[in-house]
Amino acid sequence: MKILTVNDIQSLIKLIGIETFFNRLIAVIEEDLARWDAFHKSSRHATHYRHGVIELMPCADDRFYAYKYVNGHPGNPANGKLSVVALGQLNEVASGYPLLFCEMTLLTAFRTAATAALAAKYLARTDACSLAIIGTGAQAEFEVLGFNSLFPLKEVRCFDIDPAATAKFSANLTPYAFELISCGTIREAIRNADIVVTATAAKKRQTLFELQDIAPGTHIHAMGGDCPGKTELNRELLEAAKVVVEFLPQALVEGEVQQGDQNTIYAELWELVAQRKPGRENNEEITVFDAVGFALEDFSVLRLVYELATDYRLGQDIPL
Repeated sequence: MKILTVNDIQSLIKLIGIETFFNRLIAVIEEDLARWDAFHKSSRHATHYRHGVIELMPCADDRFYAYKYVNGHPGNPANGKLSVVALGQLNEVASGYPLLFCEMTLLTAFRTAATAALAAKYLARTDACSLAIIGTGAQAEFEVLGFNSLFPLKEVRCFDIDPAATAKFSANLTPYAFELISCGTIREAIRNADIVVTATAAKKRQTLFELQDIAPGTHIHAMGGDCPGKTELNRELLEAAKVVVEFLPQALVEGEVQQGDQNTIYAELWELVAQRKPGRENNEEITVFDAVGFALEDFSVLRLVYELATDYRLGQDIPL
């Protein structure tokens, strides 16, 4: 069994480049979504605590069985720990033998951003060049770079209630070509933005902005740290938008759409990828990708990393 640490993943990204890795990952997720019916799928198994959540996320086809262990503890940074840590395993279905045991904290950030960019490929305007992001925690940087891989951004506007988070976000993205603008309010950040990303962690029902605050043609990537009882958008906006989710049974429990019913949902993402339904149909419609994170995305990144690590001879092979 091959074991990959976070240092191995960092070495891999350095070897092939972050833009190349994003492009490869987006392509693999798109390829897997296009063969949706080949997968054994289920909602994540989540155990919720007052201070956080611990989850198991399995997904398999007839060749590989994959799963991810992941937590979400928003209070961890105050104690010097990451709010999210993850580990994953890829296994051979024919024999049941494990092939790969892998860090997935970093990979979860990449696959989340890659899925966001892929959804925007079908739902955002093709000429989108400005992005607004609400919440500038660690995931926010990956989101921007993921979108930038498919939509060469000219302007990125951000808002966060924590000035330190915004300062870190801005410093880490300074080397890139797009203009970075820190805003004093959410409305200032999202005004006339082509793409809006909501990336807050507070586990409560809130309305970050109203329908009238966004321009016609806006694409919204509603990410957040999703769970039952946590929403960022109101029902009026959802009912006015074309709403796409990853896996309907999970989205109805954890996503923005938990506020209403499945009649507000236009499609699952795979239906757009497989051309069962059209994505964006005009430049005026408002679109929402209500993403909660689905195990197929972890399957995709694990199989890609296993292939790349084998090619580049990374990690340790250990006969457990």
